[in-house]
Amino acid sequence: MPSKDKHASPPASNGSSAPATDWVNLLFKMAVWTVGLLVAGLASLLMVVGVAMVMAYPNLPDISDLAEYKPKLPLRVFTADGQLMGEFGEERRNLTPIKDIPQVMKDAVLSIEDNRFYQHGGVDYVGILRAGVANIGRLKSQGASTITMQVARNVYLSSEKTYTRKIYEILLTYKLEHLLTKDQILEIYMNQIFLGNRSYGFASAAEAYFGKALKDITIAEAAMLAGLPKAPSAFNPIANPKRARSRQLYIIGRMEDNGYITAKQASAAKAEPLRLRSSADKKALHAEFVAETVRQMVFAQYGEETYTRGLNVYTTVQSAEQMAAYKALRQGLMDYERRQVYRGPEKFITLPNDPKLVEDAIDDALEDHPDNGDVMSAVVLEASPSKVVVVRQNSEQITITGAGLTPAQSGLSDKASSSKQIRRGAVIRIVQTANGQWEITQLPEVEGGFVAMTPQTGAIRALVGGFDYAKNKFNHVTQAWRQPGSSFKPFIYSASLEAGLSPATQINDSALFFDGGVTGGQPWEPKNYDGKFDGPMSMRTGLAKSKNMVSIRILQAVGPRTAQQWVTRFGFDEDKHPPYLTMALGAGSVTVMQMATGYSVFANGGYLVRPHLITRITDYKNRVLVDSPPTELSEDTPRAIPERNAFVMSSLLQEVTRSGTAARAQSLLKRQDVYGKTGTTNDAMDAWFAGYHPNVTAVVWIGYDNPRKLGDRETGGGLSLPVWIKYMETALKPMPATSLRVPEGVVQSGGDWAYAEFTGDARISSLGMEPGAGNSKTNPQPAVEEKRRILDLFRQ
Repeated sequence: MPSKDKHASPPASNGSSAPATDWVNLLFKMAVWTVGLLVAGLASLLMVVGVAMVMAYPNLPDISDLAEYKPKLPLRVFTADGQLMGEFGEERRNLTPIKDIPQVMKDAVLSIEDNRFYQHGGVDYVGILRAGVANIGRLKSQGASTITMQVARNVYLSSEKTYTRKIYEILLTYKLEHLLTKDQILEIYMNQIFLGNRSYGFASAAEAYFGKALKDITIAEAAMLAGLPKAPSAFNPIANPKRARSRQLYIIGRMEDNGYITAKQASAAKAEPLRLRSSADKKALHAEFVAETVRQMVFAQYGEETYTRGLNVYTTVQSAEQMAAYKALRQGLMDYERRQVYRGPEKFITLPNDPKLVEDAIDDALEDHPDNGDVMSAVVLEASPSKVVVVRQNSEQITITGAGLTPAQSGLSDKASSSKQIRRGAVIRIVQTANGQWEITQLPEVEGGFVAMTPQTGAIRALVGGFDYAKNKFNHVTQAWRQPGSSFKPFIYSASLEAGLSPATQINDSALFFDGGVTGGQPWEPKNYDGKFDGPMSMRTGLAKSKNMVSIRILQAVGPRTAQQWVTRFGFDEDKHPPYLTMALGAGSVTVMQMATGYSVFANGGYLVRPHLITRITDYKNRVLVDSPPTELSEDTPRAIPERNAFVMSSLLQEVTRSGTAARAQSLLKRQDVYGKTGTTNDAMDAWFAGYHPNVTAVVWIGYDNPRKLGDRETGGGLSLPVWIKYMETALKPMPATSLRVPEGVVQSGGDWAYAEFTGDARISSLGMEPGAGNSKTNPQPAVEEKRRILDLFRQ
């Protein structure tokens, strides 16, 4: 019998359970090892990150200064009534406390940037998870940066995308959340973020894009601004209106979804038309020349800090009058331009045949020829003598017909040269007239200057230094030295009153000739503007009619050297007015500002007041740094000329605006209390009007930068006076009619005003009436005894 081995293996069964158990054990062990490795890896990663954070934390920047957040703040210049005129600095920014930021603006920002801002601790893990799921699911890509993280990044870190920078960002985020309140963080974000157009912060952006204060923002406007932080260039509503509109609608939807606005409010916001600010905005306050003048004055005191410490400068400028002055001068220059020969288009471009490429070609061309205020650029699509069709940069097509073609008729002729012909592809200028019609025009080559001041204090009420600051930054009010022409005659007349002449003095308007021995150079035979000689007339009539022969005889009587010294009492430079007889015709050099200063002496009763512009400077917290109100006149203020002199001169200058070369002033303004004098220089190179009301002095100059003739028929009365009248229509509205008080020492004599001691036999009754004084070719001087008596009176 075979023996039985007790160690023999039992027969195998069909279940094979042993191998299955081994596999389970193996898989279990592998899982344990995998989890162990993951845990170890995660622990190692956390340790590395922890060590990195521990090492990085001491190197984090000190953020304690954010508790007193003070970014770079620009210099801001304001009118007397608080309107912003200009901003200077690397960054346009208007620091606005969180309490002053409207809720609708905060809601719009939170909806799109960080809706859980007030719930999370700086890093929004829920948001990160949601963004991750959305991105994995190939939905619209979402970011997970919180507002706190953006503040950390924007204030302290670079924009590079590295793990090291991300670690710093997270650490800074926690540090910010620990140090500051949520409101403080949100305040920094809404003042710090770049929003395009050199604007930092939503208050500055509201002004830049909509021309309004942040407190007045609507839901639709807030949503448009809230779309800018993601990509200020791509979503700029001025440069990219379509993309900006798309993002605005998305944000309005988010605001509704988050419960910040109702469905009705969302619907209204989506339908609201937005009025974006542009250079052609008729409500924009154009005071660029004033703002630049202020910038130079402030920089002289504060240096480079001018552009960073948030200085607010308040001036004497009145916003309504500034706007009136700007419009009046531009209108005057454009009216002159309409009378000039059309010089042709500014450029010609070839328009592609492909309609898709035409728009790009037009945009490129107009980018190089931007609008100049209300004088807009356009590209011609078709042209004929009866109709011109143009297109603007926003694809708006405009058809010009009828009177709108008149200024450019020569350019529409078949005979026009190729450089002047208006044809398809021509870049031209158009303007909308007062009646709403479009007209072809051209940028003027002529320039102008305007200034108005309060004669009692010198406070500058309005100043326009040229046609357009963007076109020509040269300030024609303060920098241009020009001949004043006949507008200088009143200062010579003023001198003569002290010499015994009066408005009733008879002066011969007859021909004069001066040989080289008298002039010290070339012979001189002056003429009146109209070429006529009217014989004897009163000094009053001579000034009203601006008779040159009368003025020359007056200066002969006074003496050029004596008159040269006298005019310095009005603020003029002695060396700019050589003591020659040509001074009687305004052959010296003055600025527009000097003329306003000089005429203010007549307006205020004889006081020389200096121009005054800055009244107050404050810092960004409105703490007063400089307090400099204009100085008021008092009984102790010394006079530059006697009060009676100013009174009699005002009487003479009132006659000019009543019956003389400026008679339109009283006629159109429908008031008698206006005074002034026209001025046209030799060969009509400069056109002036200088005038005043007892409460406001204003001076207008028009001419070319490189002096040339304005035209044979162009005068101060035709060019500059209309500008003055247009401004005065606004300036004089709140001012009641006034009459001048007759001062002591002035009496009625010979039917007109005169100094009391110069009446009767003491009065000089005539000039140029002595034999041989009419048209002598040798020495048409006053009688020797008469001239000696005049000089004696001056010495007294």
